[in-house]
Amino acid sequence: MPENIAKIGFAAEKLHHLKSTIERDIQRGKYHGAVVLVARHGQICFHEAVGHSRFASREPMQKDHVFNLFSVTKAFTNVLVFRCIERGDFALTTRIAEIIPEFFGGSREKITVLHLLTHTTGLPPVFAPVPGMCIDRLEEVIAAICAHVHPIGPPGGTVSYSPMAAHALLGEMVRRVDNRKRRYRDIVSDEIFAPLRMKDSSIGVRADLRSRHIVPFFLETVPPLQHLGHSNYGENGAFEEEDGEMPWVGGISTVADMFRFAEMLRRGGELDGARILSPAILQKAMVNHTGDVQNDLYTAIGAARGWEPYPAYIGLGFFLRGNAICHHQFGTLASPGTFGSTGFGSTLYWVDPEKDMTFVALTSGVMDEGDNIERFQRLSDIALSSAI
Repeated sequence: MPENIAKIGFAAEKLHHLKSTIERDIQRGKYHGAVVLVARHGQICFHEAVGHSRFASREPMQKDHVFNLFSVTKAFTNVLVFRCIERGDFALTTRIAEIIPEFFGGSREKITVLHLLTHTTGLPPVFAPVPGMCIDRLEEVIAAICAHVHPIGPPGGTVSYSPMAAHALLGEMVRRVDNRKRRYRDIVSDEIFAPLRMKDSSIGVRADLRSRHIVPFFLETVPPLQHLGHSNYGENGAFEEEDGEMPWVGGISTVADMFRFAEMLRRGGELDGARILSPAILQKAMVNHTGDVQNDLYTAIGAARGWEPYPAYIGLGFFLRGNAICHHQFGTLASPGTFGSTGFGSTLYWVDPEKDMTFVALTSGVMDEGDNIERFQRLSDIALSSAI
């Protein structure tokens, strides 16, 4: 920790407690390891690697280990969508069928970009359009969504978190309007990773990052899901594909790189002279667009544990903290305008604009999502309590 930690606005003993709490959780076998970063006013005060990256070999966790981001990847897709809106390629009101004409039939033709970003499409929350299919090739996934995924309710009627379909469609829209005809993965690299100098991030497991990549290990409590890839690496092989292109779960990164991404958002769309987004669109993105409506998927997770239901608090693609005292990965002490993204059972970043504070945590050992919510709520509250 820096010597001037108090001047930056943190209590050192609280941050020491954050590390010891993570260490105790790992010793109890709750998960394998973590890299966590806490910053305020853009200054890093805590950046620690704890536990193990590969539990079987007991390899110590390192700060530069590369993690699968799971649904945190959606944040990159959100940013590309915002850039398209700023350029006038399409709008929040654009219907998906205008860009992807094969996405037609019934109420699908009423679904807009706004519905996709706010998870209010009425589409079912599928993890694969066809059970048992490989999901690492975007063109195949889009074809399967268009052929097999149909609404179970009207768009705008309910909030149901979309694990894949919404951001697969958004990624495909970004690709189709690109005047350079680039692949989605190359657009992310050119328009986000390169200007933000996120040198250890990619869509798919880039060859030069493989030696530091932590292959996801799903703990026994996690419901059995398959994430198949064409290279036949196993039931979750899509997360090891070098050429994988999944705009909803396909990103890999380090904590340091994700901090740079979060800093860009905290600073209103700019970092170190690289302007990625305008403040105008970020201001719109960080407003609660789902009101008091509950998120059906997370309500089901909470119901199994006896939790009281709570609002979805979704902006344009980003999760918001909101006002309710409820189970939330951003903690109970966060300001209502805190925003960020989460990835299944393992990954998280948030920015609290009122406290001017940033938190990034990437972990190994993918937990049950209910356990993960409780874990990150506790760690976030400890971090938030360190701000003085």
